[in-house]
Amino acid sequence: MRKNQRIAYRGCLLALALVLSYLESLVPVFYGIPGLRLGLANIVTVYTLYRLSAADACFVSAGRILLAALLFGNVTTMIYSLAGAVLSILVMILAKPIPKLSAMGVSILGGVFHNIGQVIVAAFLLKTGGILTVLSVLLPVGAVTGAIIGVIAGILIRRVPPEDDQ
Repeated sequence: MRKNQRIAYRGCLLALALVLSYLESLVPVFYGIPGLRLGLANIVTVYTLYRLSAADACFVSAGRILLAALLFGNVTTMIYSLAGAVLSILVMILAKPIPKLSAMGVSILGGVFHNIGQVIVAAFLLKTGGILTVLSVLLPVGAVTGAIIGVIAGILIRRVPPEDDQ
């Protein structure tokens, strides 16, 4: 793929992630726990990690978070999202080469560590370790939503031809 094509492809993936993020922002917060979301935009992140590269996945994720905060969020949501995304992508990059771990397994780890990253930042900003108790809810939810995202991303990885074949 030529450089210009790769840039355009990344831009399309970023736009898709942003649209999914926006659609998800329209869904009310679940069970009164702030930040509890499905993570639909992470379908694009996992897909990008497998189809392009770790750097491209970082670009798509960071770009989506920054644009979403500017368009329909705020600085606080951006801080929490970036913290979760950094830890999540780092773990997914490290987990991806593990032979028996599928896109679903990688996505589960990403979902769980995204929540851990957000709670760590919340504990730091709020200056209380008491917030860590919310992990008892967020970790299982992160695993379930990570599995759902991973299944969808896995289907796309298998069914969408690589960018060189398009």
